[in-house]
Amino acid sequence: MSNFDLILHGGSVIDGTGSERRLADVGIRGDRITTLGRLDPGSAREAIDVSGRVVAPGFVDVHNHSDGWLLKDPHLRAKVSQGFTTEILMADGISYAPVSPDTATEWIFYLRSINGLQIEDYSGWRTIAEYMNQLDGSTSQNAIAHVPYANVRTLAMGWRRGLPDDAEMGMIQAEIQRGMEEGAVGLSTGLDYVAQCFSDTDELVEACKAIVPYGGVYVTHVRYKKGVIEGVEEAVQIGKRAGVAVHISHLKATTPELTEQLLETIDRSAREVDFSFDVYPYLPGSTMIHFLLPYDVWEAGPLGVVPKLRDPGVRRRFAAMLDVLGIDAERIFIAWVATKDNACYQGRTIADYAEQLGKTPADAICDLLIEENLAVLAVVRVAGKEPSDDAMTDAFLAHPKGMLGSDGIYFPDSVVHPRVYGSAPRVLGPLVRDRGVFSLEEAVYKVSTFAAERFGLKDRGVIREGAFADLVVFDPDTICDTATYDDPHQTPVGIDTVIVNGVPVQRDGEPVSAESNTLPGRALLYERS
Repeated sequence: MSNFDLILHGGSVIDGTGSERRLADVGIRGDRITTLGRLDPGSAREAIDVSGRVVAPGFVDVHNHSDGWLLKDPHLRAKVSQGFTTEILMADGISYAPVSPDTATEWIFYLRSINGLQIEDYSGWRTIAEYMNQLDGSTSQNAIAHVPYANVRTLAMGWRRGLPDDAEMGMIQAEIQRGMEEGAVGLSTGLDYVAQCFSDTDELVEACKAIVPYGGVYVTHVRYKKGVIEGVEEAVQIGKRAGVAVHISHLKATTPELTEQLLETIDRSAREVDFSFDVYPYLPGSTMIHFLLPYDVWEAGPLGVVPKLRDPGVRRRFAAMLDVLGIDAERIFIAWVATKDNACYQGRTIADYAEQLGKTPADAICDLLIEENLAVLAVVRVAGKEPSDDAMTDAFLAHPKGMLGSDGIYFPDSVVHPRVYGSAPRVLGPLVRDRGVFSLEEAVYKVSTFAAERFGLKDRGVIREGAFADLVVFDPDTICDTATYDDPHQTPVGIDTVIVNGVPVQRDGEPVSAESNTLPGRALLYERS
């Protein structure tokens, strides 16, 4: 009888804690690591020779937009191929649950340009638990959820502008508590997005009080349109007043001066609250292009937006807002559209699109959104910057409170941001070998143990006896991202094997076909430390 189901032998183990690598075999039985040390490969039903490779804990993506894609693509290769074994879903306060029969259709409509589901994909779920149950055993990755605030807010008070009254806040808090009881890690907001853009600081403090008994984390896309420094300061005030930990999503700066100011703000924030943040290793960003619209167009909900975009007054205000915010149409690249008619514009700028049609950028954006029923994804470059300036994110990745979040948005047949394929291998490869941002041990810590500990993933993100066997095997000399802005659908090199709950889901750089209808990924539950 074999002592192990699987042994990884001959490799160097980086356990995720920051400790130096060491030569050790890894013995796995079932879904757990049972032994570390010198092992006989013959004592396992299967042994994989990983000589010359590093064995690391499975990576945790703390900020992504995989919610819908995990339902549609059980083996989401863009993420599995770079070693992500766990996805923390429902970021930015927007997702597919909780919903009601009245809000589900609008959420699917609103999220089409970031999360991929169509109305025919909706099977009637309402709660976070019901949504996550669909993923359990049906994907190659583990997943855990936030409570997305805009979903909760719209259940209580619809899409309207205004603040909740006492009864509505009671409903909001009860729904947040329900999500926490169902295993969510905390409350997420995206304060530039639908419904929650109308929330004020006091409202968010009251909402966060609902996660206090559960030790949850307040995770926020701050009000970036008002300024990142101000946004972080508001988040810290919310955390202090509510008594909760604070985590800032995709935090970075685009100039050396702002970088210095923001790093000072981070250090000050960490002295005031339990503070952390995530960042991806690229300077340009990506989001739904309707993110740029004035907030008031959302007052009647997503299905009410298209008629408003035909209003000349709305267009004039939108054009003025683009000028005030300094948004340059040369920087906005059309990454994905829903229809074949406009697919020829993918990869081109809004400036090109507007010039070809003889329109102003504001009119061109409005007309494109009308034609596509809002389903347009953009990649937004930074004025005057080149891809080589991605190194401006290094100081944030190196900061002791910083961890990796890919913010990856996936669509096939698109020109999406390369971060959806390249974030983890870029951190573990070029940032270690070429730029010396941190050691490989430190890099592994940031993509595994630090993230797992922050978000209550017990026995994950670490290699030790008794931990879950979520593992990544890679070549430290060759691991690298290959995805580019012009050709993003390129998997990384140097990552050989990916294991989830003891089951290989990638071997020799290629996905492993499931032998049954059950895949190893699980819906996880938040566990307080």
